[in-house]
Amino acid sequence: MKKLLFGGMVVVLAGLLAGLSAAGKPEEAAESSAREWLALVDSGNYAASWKEASQLFKANVSQEQWEKMMRANRVPLGAVQSRKLLSAIYATSLPGAPDGEYVVIKYDSSFEHKKTAVETVTPMLDKDGHWRVSGYFIK
Repeated sequence: MKKLLFGGMVVVLAGLLAGLSAAGKPEEAAESSAREWLALVDSGNYAASWKEASQLFKANVSQEQWEKMMRANRVPLGAVQSRKLLSAIYATSLPGAPDGEYVVIKYDSSFEHKKTAVETVTPMLDKDGHWRVSGYFIK
């Protein structure tokens, strides 16, 4: 399994995207941001997904690294067949990451070439007040 940095923490496949403002429940805003970001990744628009990354993510993973890892790890899975929300948990502290506001979101997913998977997308409240994905794992 290939790995990426997540603010000093090693993570499997990383990710990003501009989110919604902090208004409302953080889980809802973060989940909306995650779905928008996943649409970029699902369409293969890895450059745009990196550009929409949290500042933390972009400080630790170059665009070139991100695109290379996505081509090596995400492309072989094929098209998404289904994705169902399992959980969205708000946290202010995560192992290996600076304190902040995060929502750890898990999806029960199926891909063309991997029928059973759990995708974990971790948006964080970025300095500009938008939820942006800072971590992406497929297990």
